[in-house]
Amino acid sequence: MAETLLNQIRSLVTVDVDSMDPAVAHRHTKDGKKFVDMTSNQAIVFGNASPEAIQHAVDYAKSKGDATPQRVLDVLTVQLAMAVLPYLTGNVHAQTTPRVGYSYEGTLTEARRIIATFEELGVPKSRVCIKIPVTAEGALACKTLQEEGIQTLGTCVFGLEQALAAGAAGCLYLAPYFNELQVHFVEGTWKAYEVGIKNQEHPMIDVVRSIVAAYKKLGIKTFVMPASIVTALEVSSLTALKVDHLTLSGGVLDELATLPPVALDRYADALERELTEDELKILKNDYLADGGKLLKEALISNAETARKLGYAIDKFAECEEKTIEQIKKFL
Repeated sequence: MAETLLNQIRSLVTVDVDSMDPAVAHRHTKDGKKFVDMTSNQAIVFGNASPEAIQHAVDYAKSKGDATPQRVLDVLTVQLAMAVLPYLTGNVHAQTTPRVGYSYEGTLTEARRIIATFEELGVPKSRVCIKIPVTAEGALACKTLQEEGIQTLGTCVFGLEQALAAGAAGCLYLAPYFNELQVHFVEGTWKAYEVGIKNQEHPMIDVVRSIVAAYKKLGIKTFVMPASIVTALEVSSLTALKVDHLTLSGGVLDELATLPPVALDRYADALERELTEDELKILKNDYLADGGKLLKEALISNAETARKLGYAIDKFAECEEKTIEQIKKFL
């Protein structure tokens, strides 16, 4: 196997594919090397909702006598995921609608319906993970779903408090967004950062570093899976932080496959840090108690985290609505 940065990263961390395009997964499963999981969201579904894919979902829904836009969207999401399944050893992921991001009951209903659709089309729930934004209501829903045997991933995470809530809920995965979602939609938003240089380091490096350290200290088994990664340098620094998984887009995978391995230990000193006294105090909090009261307070008090979370939920809602509008043209 040729020595590339992608192969090096795969030898150190579990690599997942952040795409519903089977061509992306196929392109990087040479020599029998498969991905573990496939992650998705409403933006990824919209990007892959070709006329052919929509028509296929509509035909299936009509054959079952239920061709409402929501039903077709569920089927479309599942069918897109199924196309990538042959390139995976683990799970396919589907995200609950942003419309229920602040509803405990709504999130439960969504997750159960999505799981039922996967099972109807032949994918057992043991190979499905439901992505849920970590609001207070979302975290509480994750706890209930995990108790029901439904795998969950806490997504849209930008702060340690969210991570602790997801860990307490027993989520299988946690997805800190390394870059806020806006960088994928607003030109000029993304900024290049250095590693280990004071005042020039990516702001999420410290958050992910704290999450990894906190989970280790508390013995939390939730896998840390950073998402929204843009460059090879970001991949390298996150690998050096010793996260569990990385979910990577087709563009980032393609870049890694063209680059030679790097000396990741050069980041070690810069990335190692003990938890601060304030963080150690945070670790003692129960972010699920009283309906997630402390998490709600944390999200209100941290304006940047609240802004990033709100933008992600709103943008995913916008993408979902665009897909539904496309579906309506076929009904």
